[in-house]
Amino acid sequence: MQLQTITQLGNSDAVIIPATLMKDIGLKRGQKVIMDRLGDTENLVIITKPTKKVSQSAVTAEFQTWLSSFLEEDKSLLDDLARR
Repeated sequence: MQLQTITQLGNSDAVIIPATLMKDIGLKRGQKVIMDRLGDTENLVIITKPTKKVSQSAVTAEFQTWLSSFLEEDKSLLDDLARR
């Protein structure tokens, strides 16, 4: 996990995806991805392998519940890792 800064890019904002992460995930420059808010949380999900037909909520409710719980329980640990 790496801490990234939101930067201005023209009239938009952008987050840089490190080259090592791009390579690890198999993303290519110019590839289409889906960005969505994770339920009612302040978390952003990037879906890298969109299907032809994307449902309104690409992340299941069960996963949303699990992730929200995980992020709440391990917030201090994740924050510490992000600062390293």
